[in-house]
Order: sequence, then C-alpha cells, then structure tokens
Amino acid sequence: MTEPDPRAPVTVMVVDDHPIWRDAVSRDLDAAGFRVVAGADSVGSAGRRAAAVRPAVVLMDMSLPDGSGTDATVAVLRASPGTRVLVLSASSERDDVLGAVKAGASGYLVKSASAAELVEAVAATAAGQAVFTPGLAGLVLGEYRRMSATADRRSPAPPTLTDRETEVLRYVAKGLSAKQIAAKLTLSHRTVENHVQATLRKLQLANRVELTRYAIEQGLE
Repeated sequence: MTEPDPRAPVTVMVVDDHPIWRDAVSRDLDAAGFRVVAGADSVGSAGRRAAAVRPAVVLMDMSLPDGSGTDATVAVLRASPGTRVLVLSASSERDDVLGAVKAGASGYLVKSASAAELVEAVAATAAGQAVFTPGLAGLVLGEYRRMSATADRRSPAPPTLTDRETEVLRYVAKGLSAKQIAAKLTLSHRTVENHVQATLRKLQLANRVELTRYAIEQGLE
C-alpha cells in the first residue's frame, strides 16, 4: 500500500445546504492551498461522499434538510473513520455544540469567523488539534468536567509524565493552541508539538480532544 505524500495538500469536504456559501468557502480553501474534493448538502450525501473520497477534514454545517450536523458527523465518521470533522455553523447554542462534540467533531467555529480564521482552523484540525470559537471551549470543558463528576469513579494512576509534559498538558486542557503554549513557556512550536505527541503516545490517546478530557478527569486543569 502506498503511503500518503506528506507534501500533498490537505483534502477537505464542505457540507452545507446553501450552494453559494458552500462555493465561497470552497474557493477560500482552494486559494489557501487546500484541496476541496467534494461538497454535500444533506446527511445522506455527506455519508456517501465521505465514503467515496475519504477527506482529511470535513467542514460541517449544523442545519441540514434531512437532519442535523450531529447526524451528519456520525454518518461521516462511520463512513470514513480517519476523517476529522470541524463544525462551521451559524449556531452557537449549547445543545448544538455539545451534540457535535459528543458525535465526534474535533472542533466548532461559528460562521462569523473570518476567512483567515477558517483557514487556520482547518489546518489545525488536520493536524489533530481541537479548535473552538472563543467562549465555546469553556462550554465543552465544563461539560467534560460535569460528566467526569457524574461518573463518580476513581481513575487509575496515570502513566508517568515528565514535568514539562504535565505543564504542556495543563495548557492543552485550557484550550490553548500549540503556538500559544510555546509563547507562554518560551519554547518552539515544534518542541510543544513533540511534547503533545509524546503525551498522546504515553496515554494511548488518539487526539487533543481525548487529551483534554483526560486532563480534566485527572484534575490537571
């Protein structure tokens, strides 16, 4: 099996039932160096096209004619488990945000985000980061905290992390990006990423969303 070329552009599918909006977002992403490989306007078409093209990132609207973006997120991830979903929606309602994250979305942006913010968010999502519009990260963290308290269980002793890995993990739990963490700790962006990847391996976690949940459960926030 041929390994994917790391130099190849990130592939993106845009799911939105408004063709003018979908086309405008696709143009912005193409201009930024991404490769938009498909568009979809419903839950059904999102699942089918994700299975066909297996994009790296799906930009997902929350309002679709045959269901919600939560339903479509489930359909996409079932069809293409390696895909990451970034919601781009006009809604910032609590139920929409938490529903999308619980369905497996890696992040959530509102449509008031600028084109530059969108481009940065898609790149970060492709790299495995959790991206949220300011204010929504706190909502998600609060829900994880509530779920952890409700579960009322003792977590097993965590694997041993270095002091620096623990320090980086605390900032990840607060929703900071690798660049923001690097600035706070006077480290290079690459060094922070190396610490994050090492922590993911030690904890046997798949991405930063799971890493954030783990940090909250362990009281490392």
